[in-house]
Amino acid sequence: MFEYEYVSDGCEPIPADLDAMAPGPELAAVLTNIDVNAVSGFDRIVVLKAHQRLISHYQAELYADMAAISDAVGDVEECRDPMWAPEMAAAEIRAALCLTRRAADAELETALVLRGRLPQIQDALTVGDIDYRRAKTLLYGTTHLPDQAAQTVVDAVMGRAGRLTTGQLAALIRKLAIQVDPDDAQRRFRQAIAQRRVVMEPTEAGTANLLGLELAPDRVAAVTRRINRIAQSLKTWGETRTMDQLRADVFLDLLAGKTKDGTATSRGVVDITVGLDTLAELAEHPGDVAGYGSVIADIARQVTDQQHHGEWRYTITHPQSGQPLHVGVTRRRPTTSMRRTVQATYRSCVFPGCRMPAGGCDLDHRIPWKDGGPTTVHCLAPLCRHDHRIRHRGWTYRQLPNADHLWTSPLKHTYTTSGTPP
Repeated sequence: MFEYEYVSDGCEPIPADLDAMAPGPELAAVLTNIDVNAVSGFDRIVVLKAHQRLISHYQAELYADMAAISDAVGDVEECRDPMWAPEMAAAEIRAALCLTRRAADAELETALVLRGRLPQIQDALTVGDIDYRRAKTLLYGTTHLPDQAAQTVVDAVMGRAGRLTTGQLAALIRKLAIQVDPDDAQRRFRQAIAQRRVVMEPTEAGTANLLGLELAPDRVAAVTRRINRIAQSLKTWGETRTMDQLRADVFLDLLAGKTKDGTATSRGVVDITVGLDTLAELAEHPGDVAGYGSVIADIARQVTDQQHHGEWRYTITHPQSGQPLHVGVTRRRPTTSMRRTVQATYRSCVFPGCRMPAGGCDLDHRIPWKDGGPTTVHCLAPLCRHDHRIRHRGWTYRQLPNADHLWTSPLKHTYTTSGTPP
């Protein structure tokens, strides 16, 4: 017997424990009897999350079925040759599910890795703690690691995986992969950078894509920031091009040697966070390039070494909490101490799931200015332009004692975010 919530707004109730109900046949039966259009806005989110847990559960069951089919095919005398067994199993799956050969091979490989190499991902998928997208992110991000290192990384992130977007999760995995095996990370970086290239490809629309592949991340971050800065300077009154169009035009103009007055001397700036022990070559911890993510220690040292004549922004943090105690710059720049303190405290937009670097964000008043909110460090937080607009459309948030932010959606669901990229 299920307990149903009492509602007074004319909407139908849902089971009181639906948000905590484990995925499986019982949850499936309950959801079958819920008309999502008849419940409250708040409860529709609960139903959505319950359906996602159920989908994750059956996705795990599907992969378990595929692994079992591989076992069954291996028992057939004609398929016992280890060279042929995987291909024969994939052929069975391919025919049964009407998949392409490549898709069947990839799905079977995923199923076997989940069962053998990384069973903790299979377990989390089965109970609905993560979904298919996060499972794929975990698998892809650890493919290059040895088994033990991969398990170490997955164990380290699994407790947070369900609360991170796939972009945040992928960034955290990259960082941990560098930390768990810095020598391997440096080897893979050297191999990849040796394959750097520019590729031109035509499109069906008659346009063309120009792609730079396997490039040094610090240089890409600096170039991207310069393109953004020039594009923003061109977005004046009467300009009809979108920001994406402006960035594309600036990109081609720079490559063609065409510059606007003053833009030729504009320098790209890299915003990097790196530990002093890494700079002193006492450790091999990864650095963090704003807008890109984790980079190996060698790249972090190279970037900082190239900034002798540039601006240095430093942050002194508490050794336990990591919260900034003091910030400053080594050379005077046209920026306020207040903005720098906020950017040092929150390295990215503080809206749930957003990874926009704080340097490219607006500073939002937690208490709106029109409501008397003061312009102080403790009342400001970085929000990207998109999320800044959303924030004023029914979303509210407040700072928690640990400097995280508690957001409340228009449907009254709450989310906690720290503004610090994984």
